[in-house]
This record gives sequence, C-alpha cells and structure tokens, in this order.
Amino acid sequence: MNRFAVAATAALALALAPKAWAHASISPPVAQTKTLQQFTLDVQAEQEDARTTSVDARFPDGFDVETFAASPGWARQPVTAGKGEEQHVVRVVWTGGEDSPRDDPLFRFTGTLQSAETFGVEVRQTYSDGSVENWDGPKDDEAPAAYVKGVTSLGASGSSVVTWIALTLGALGLLTGAIALALVGGTRELA
Repeated sequence: MNRFAVAATAALALALAPKAWAHASISPPVAQTKTLQQFTLDVQAEQEDARTTSVDARFPDGFDVETFAASPGWARQPVTAGKGEEQHVVRVVWTGGEDSPRDDPLFRFTGTLQSAETFGVEVRQTYSDGSVENWDGPKDDEAPAAYVKGVTSLGASGSSVVTWIALTLGALGLLTGAIALALVGGTRELA
C-alpha cells in the first residue's frame, strides 16, 4: 500500500510540475551591470498539441541588446529605436517553431544591463492553435515577465543567490529521499 502511495504522489507531482513551473525566463537571472554578456531566453512549451510559432520579447529601457545568435527553425525580426550610436533594440519577434510541441524555444543574445535594478522582459508566446500566453506580470504573478537583476558586483550577490538555490534544492532532495525511505522502510517491516 505504501508503494502505491509513493507512486501516486510522484505521479501527481510530475503532472502538476509543468504548469507550476511554466514561464518565460532569462538566464543568468543575476548579471553584472555595464558588462556585455550572453543571455538566454527560455520560453517553456505548455500546450500538448500545439507548437510555439511566435515569441515576441520587449526589452525595457536600460537592457541594451546588441547581437543575436542564430536559432535553428526560427526567423528573427528586431525592432530598434534611435539613430546612429543611440540606436538600440527595444523588441524582437521570432517566428518559426520547434520540432515538437514539447520542445522549449531557446533564444540567445548578448546585451548589457545599464544599472543595478531588476529588469522585466515582457514575452508574448503564440501557439499554432492560435492561443496566446502573455508573460508580462510581476514576479509573484501566475504569468510573470522574464526577470534579470543587475548588480554592480557578482562577488556577493551572484554567489549568494546560487548558494541559496543550491542549498534549497539540496534540502528538498534530502526531504524527498527521507520520505521515500521512510515509506519504503515501513513496507519492509510489515512484510
């Protein structure tokens, strides 16, 4: 009976996880200001029977995008503002698609964060069935924008964020393992 409970709990967690974790995100989530670096926009696929066909990303003032890496299967149309040295990308629309509805579109680009603040990139995801998902809300929203935090030095902030994430994931792994061992151990004692 306990093994069935463990299997049912695991199946339920896996079934709920995609929706709970679905969002658009930018990595790294913390970046040093005034430094040109590579970013990755990950737009998670949520539809089982429809592929993502368009991703429209809008960059806020102070998030200066310079170049884009090729994304196989996708065409890119950047929209710029300003002229000459002042010209900068304010938006980019990728159209195309992945091979499978379960493949997450990934887009790489270089850019610079101009100040030590949090930048939210608004993302509009369109599917082949015509449905649209807008990732443009605050961080605690069900459909948050893709956020990246600019810091003046990665020495303290970047490493502490990574450390806390690692410690949290490690603790969750230990807790899950302890629960599984307790449930499996209880079954062996009864047998």
